[in-house]
Amino acid sequence: MPARPAAPPAGGLGWANLGMDIVSVNRVRRLLAQYGERFFERMLTPGELADCRTSSGLDVLSLCGRIAAKEAAFKTLRVRGRFLPWPDIVVRRSEGGWPLVELHRAAAEMAAESGITEITVSISHDVDYAVAVAAPIIAPAPPSISS
Repeated sequence: MPARPAAPPAGGLGWANLGMDIVSVNRVRRLLAQYGERFFERMLTPGELADCRTSSGLDVLSLCGRIAAKEAAFKTLRVRGRFLPWPDIVVRRSEGGWPLVELHRAAAEMAAESGITEITVSISHDVDYAVAVAAPIIAPAPPSISS
């Protein structure tokens, strides 16, 4: 019996790493007050920020949800020694209102290396926190060649 649990190798049948993240609304409000909206332009694309906007300004709960969703999506990739490529994981609102994850450049490469074709995400928020859970969609294995 191993001294410590060992994670199974990435990829393969039945493999799917969930990602989850939680973001403090108070922390994001403090950052917004201290540094302004420009601080979040490093993390969110103009389209994502537009999705978080209301007629009275930025909706902080939506902003927190987007940040949590990006972190959760990144965690499904299980890459070691890589930083979250903020602009390469895009979380947009679909016509139905649910979040959709788009992977670009570095994030798309990391996903491809892990056999992930897409990532689904669910976001929830309340007064003090926003949480997101992400699940990868694994590429089907190529058909085996039998002799």
